[in-house]
Amino acid sequence: MEVKKLSISWQFLIVLVLVLQILSALDFDPYRVLGVSRTASQADIKKAYKKLAREWHPDKNKDPGAEDKFIQISKAYEILSNEEKRSNYDHYGDAGENQGYQKQQQREYRFRHFHENFYFDESFFHFPFNSERRDSIDEKYLLHFSHYVNEVVPDSFKKPYLIKITSDWCFSCIHIEPVWKEVVQELEGLGVGIGVVHAGYERRLAHHLGAHSTPSILGIINGKISFFHNAVVRENLRQFVESLLPGNLVEKVTNKNYVRFLSGWQQDNKPHVLLFDQMPVVPLLYKLTAFAYKDYLSFGYVHVGLRGAEEITRQYNVNVYTPTILVFKEHINKPADVIQARGMKKQVIDDFITQNKYLLVARLTSQKSFHELCPVKRSHRQRKYCVVLLTPEATKLGKPFEAFLSFALANTQDTVRFVHIYSNRQQEFATTLVPDSDTFPGRSAVSILERRTTGGRVVYKTLEAPWTGSESDKFTLLGYLDQLRRDPALLSSEAVLPDLTDELAPIFLLRWLYSASDYISDCWDSIFHNNWREMMPLLSLVFSALFILFGTVIVQAFSDSNDERESNPPDKEEVHEKAGKTEPSFTKENSSKIPKKGFVEVTELTDVTYTSNLVRLRPGHMNVVLILSDPTKTSLLQKFALEVYTFTGRIIRR
Repeated sequence: MEVKKLSISWQFLIVLVLVLQILSALDFDPYRVLGVSRTASQADIKKAYKKLAREWHPDKNKDPGAEDKFIQISKAYEILSNEEKRSNYDHYGDAGENQGYQKQQQREYRFRHFHENFYFDESFFHFPFNSERRDSIDEKYLLHFSHYVNEVVPDSFKKPYLIKITSDWCFSCIHIEPVWKEVVQELEGLGVGIGVVHAGYERRLAHHLGAHSTPSILGIINGKISFFHNAVVRENLRQFVESLLPGNLVEKVTNKNYVRFLSGWQQDNKPHVLLFDQMPVVPLLYKLTAFAYKDYLSFGYVHVGLRGAEEITRQYNVNVYTPTILVFKEHINKPADVIQARGMKKQVIDDFITQNKYLLVARLTSQKSFHELCPVKRSHRQRKYCVVLLTPEATKLGKPFEAFLSFALANTQDTVRFVHIYSNRQQEFATTLVPDSDTFPGRSAVSILERRTTGGRVVYKTLEAPWTGSESDKFTLLGYLDQLRRDPALLSSEAVLPDLTDELAPIFLLRWLYSASDYISDCWDSIFHNNWREMMPLLSLVFSALFILFGTVIVQAFSDSNDERESNPPDKEEVHEKAGKTEPSFTKENSSKIPKKGFVEVTELTDVTYTSNLVRLRPGHMNVVLILSDPTKTSLLQKFALEVYTFTGRIIRR
């Protein structure tokens, strides 16, 4: 009896707790969560959300309930920031389909959590059903739609992203979780972006990515989505990320091509980087670094264990037993910087590359390079001066440039950047800085400038005499720079510079070909590798059009053949005899008007030819019926044939 009472008490307690959980879930008020009134504006709602999000973010707030509070704040803002959802909530107490689904998921989750705590431990089935523990691994990688569009997609042009699509009660998601955790720890340290999308809460993002089942793993690079289709093991995922990267990022360098590779700075206007290592394949970390800095440097790889690399290794005195990275700028005989260490980390390589992103005297080839090399002055303490060599392209690598390069190498400062520009390619820019072109006909000039605004306003000082690279020119330039440190008013001239022409931009035809190639490649991947559901409407339209086209042709062909068979009378001999009697007289009397090969065939209308000529008359066709008597038959037929030929311009035999 006592056992029965105890059982009833437990059942009553369970029902009571369950009812309280459901009521608490139904009592979700987004206005109360954010602490705003029902008439609050979007600015007030956004301000309240930012304040509460900073206060209750799980990474900053260590309160045990901070995570649940942060989820409520995010859901409340999702409702109130969307006018449609907010209107639905104000009128019906529900934000719509998605919000109702989330509430249902929340109630189901709380019921499951309660059920687990009271009835069995999660180890009973050897699955971590407790989503709080299971999702703690993916918590910091969760993506929302706005975050994906505004941050992940633009960032994918600098590094690839590996994204997992998951959901609640996904047994396959649980199975791949150990492998996923191991791969994330490895790839994130190499510079790969990681993301997790919960298909239950972010159905819009999951649909946008084309993921209709869980778990799904996909990669994003340059804004393009590629799905992973192999078994979820560490090596496959690593190879998948490596396959996302372009194949021409790193050039294999040997004794035969290292001079050509390092001399490419003249054409590419970039420093060149060489990695010496014993691995037969290019390390993934190096490929990711090359992708991140592809717009600034060119990368090469030397396999020191390969025959044919002894000369280059000996030339630069490289330790073959330790990975070594060399950066070459304008001088290919000596590296500008060296780093050598075992197990180099990403941060170390990034710092090393960032310090050597530009040549000593980089060439201004676009407005973007001008912004990066000669930034706008932010304050009096952050002055940046640009010393610009304006030289004709015909004298490149001549004495003026070499003297300017040696001067820049000997006077490297944080506040001064040395650049050069081809005056014949950027004529408007050069004319603004050197208005008196008669003093510098076909010769080089040097200007010192400071940018004041992004709109092009600068203050500058141009050396009075042309730059020849003599010692007196160097002494004069050095004197100006020393005086500029003490008196910024030395830059007395002011002008508004025009935007630079992008010299490296491909011509229109090439851009069109590249765009067409990318579009065809995307279509090919969409059809054969990506999501078939999204391609079904297009495929259905294409196949429907083909079916209608070929079906019409086939039906028309059968119809024509049937008409030809029915139009031929069974008594062919009699018809030919009558036609033979008629045609000679017709040809003799009217040989001047009718071509020799022309003829008109008149079919006698009988009970056999009636159906094919009149009843089954095809659209667009017209038959003329002559009612004749035997005495007038011959003469009238000849006149009728002449009229038909004159009217149509041709003679038809049927």
